[in-house]
Amino acid sequence: MQTIRQDIHVTFRYDVHFVTDAFDPENDLLGRIVETEEDLASRKILTVIDEGLLPHYPDLPERVAAYFAQRAVMSIPRPAILAPAGEAAKNDPALVSDLHAAIRQAGLCRHSYILAIGGGSVLDLAGYAAATAHRGIRLIRMPTTVLGQNDSGVGVKNSVNALRTKNFLGTFAPPHAVVNDASFLPSLSDRDWRSGIAEAVKVALIKDAAFFDELEANAERLAPPRRDATAITRLIHRCAALHLDHIATSGDPFETGTSRPLDFGHWSAHQLEQLTDYALRHGEAVAIGIALDATYSHLCGLLPASDWSRVLDFLDATGFNLYAPELDAHLDDPEHPRSVFRGLEAFREHLGGKLTIMLLASIGRGIEVHEVDLSVYREAIALLRARNTGGPVRNAAENVVANTP
Repeated sequence: MQTIRQDIHVTFRYDVHFVTDAFDPENDLLGRIVETEEDLASRKILTVIDEGLLPHYPDLPERVAAYFAQRAVMSIPRPAILAPAGEAAKNDPALVSDLHAAIRQAGLCRHSYILAIGGGSVLDLAGYAAATAHRGIRLIRMPTTVLGQNDSGVGVKNSVNALRTKNFLGTFAPPHAVVNDASFLPSLSDRDWRSGIAEAVKVALIKDAAFFDELEANAERLAPPRRDATAITRLIHRCAALHLDHIATSGDPFETGTSRPLDFGHWSAHQLEQLTDYALRHGEAVAIGIALDATYSHLCGLLPASDWSRVLDFLDATGFNLYAPELDAHLDDPEHPRSVFRGLEAFREHLGGKLTIMLLASIGRGIEVHEVDLSVYREAIALLRARNTGGPVRNAAENVVANTP
């Protein structure tokens, strides 16, 4: 037998910019991003815009076109493509085919650009189409939500839903650049504003206790109705920095192993999104997932009572509902497609190998486990239900399970 082994080392580099009013004609950031190379005459840029932005910014397509039109080195081969807002952008396979067709008709090549402007779902749709056309067209992401700017929009994943499975089709493809434009945030609904806070809580809980302290101190400023711009800008920047640091330094940026440490609280969140037909925003489902896994961590004796209370109290203070009726469906039948426990197997299947989920040992320190006790999760769900209904809540410390999962 003969074997040739080849090691390939590839360096990815992209900038995440924080800016206000990127399409002001006097703001040259986007121009500099696309005008930094030779042979500029061949550069084309295709724009994909989230339809949910148009009621607030009806002239956005025209502003984008005018911005690039004044830069003669850029060619705009067709008007902006509009994509449906929210999870609908990821649920219809025809949308991916339509984007591929538009890329072909516009004559884009691997030196061209796709500029995606919108929430995380639209960025996922455009990113998946960009990564799979010509094996990769340069993607500039412009997230317009808190969640997009602090988490999903700054990472290396692109995906759409398929076969009744969230993110079943996707790629790991770093963007060419990310532009976080703060001027889009005031138009967010309170639900979408709040949803992005959940991802900041997630990363603070598993990586940075000081950041969680800061979130606690600013809870009133962050949450609706106050929605303080300075506080949310700080949250977005710190959360994005922690996310990017993990991608760069964790040793597994493309998740080739069995671990998804940044997906704390997500095994149940993804399942709840599907069980509610996406009536729950992603961040709202993540908040429930964080509460569930924090409660389970406490019941198992991993997380001190004081830390457990702090997690749930902060989520309460920022307006999250920490219970959904779908949590209680088919708890005695984990394989039932409408049981929240089916999310554990889906989580394992996504990467293969053994189940690996993140729990909490303390605020700022996560711990990975490979087995869970469903009876303890049932108790955790019962506690969240009781808190939600205002009924009596037994002291969770009385229910501590002696053995760590």
